[in-house]
Amino acid sequence: MAFQTLMLVCLLVAAMALIPPIAEAQLGGLISGLLGLIRIQGTVFCTVDGNMGVNGTATPVFPNALVQLQCGGNVVSSSITNGSGIFSILLDPLQFLVPSLINNCNLAVKTPLSNCNTSLPSIGGLSSTLQVIGSTVAGLLNITNIIPTGFGFLRA
Repeated sequence: MAFQTLMLVCLLVAAMALIPPIAEAQLGGLISGLLGLIRIQGTVFCTVDGNMGVNGTATPVFPNALVQLQCGGNVVSSSITNGSGIFSILLDPLQFLVPSLINNCNLAVKTPLSNCNTSLPSIGGLSSTLQVIGSTVAGLLNITNIIPTGFGFLRA
């Protein structure tokens, strides 16, 4: 009887030794999701392609422009550029996977370009794909940073 009890205890100890790595891996993914964030940010310039001028020449920005994150044709988030033309969209990594964002989503500027410069088109808008530029750690928070690859003009 004592031998069977000893074998049972050894078996239970061996089984318990296998459980923590599995639980830790699952918990690690959950914790990184809970303590993570996806940030899409950039600057929209008041040009026909929404990008900075050649060689960094002085280029006016596009304030108060509606920037939408579209995935599969659906708007999933949006932001308005500030006075410096900067926008920022924050996403929950438990709801969005980074590879899916990069492959299936794009940014669309829906405000007509003529709102920032009357000589620019009043019909059409800007569009850009996305790219990951790295991550930032702020305390326990891991932030995945995504930027536009470069805006292009799309006629309506």
